[in-house]
Amino acid sequence: MNLSNAAMKTQVNWQTVCQADDLIADSGVVVWLDGAQVALFYLPEQAQPLYAVDNRDPRSGANVIGRGLVGTLQGELVVAAPLYKQHFSLHSGECLEDSAQRLRVWPVRLRGRAVELAVD
Repeated sequence: MNLSNAAMKTQVNWQTVCQADDLIADSGVVVWLDGAQVALFYLPEQAQPLYAVDNRDPRSGANVIGRGLVGTLQGELVVAAPLYKQHFSLHSGECLEDSAQRLRVWPVRLRGRAVELAVD
């Protein structure tokens, strides 16, 4: 096996979507990534302080997840969708009330002052 080919397949491409100063502690902001709205949540008290999920609520179809409230439910860090109040895991995107509903989750990191998302 050619190691350089294997390394190229696992290489992650990161794209800057905003700056750390654009984030709001314990709340969400929305950014554009290749035509998609992505909700970023900055939770400075968590071991992993940044989370990125789809901003589109799968139940209502509205782009409102970034306005949701963040908290813990059943030991899971979640965001509550503003319209129908379903809870989505910030780690997996899974809806706790309906396993058929899910948010896409993006790898996110802070590199210096730049907030970066992994792109396909």
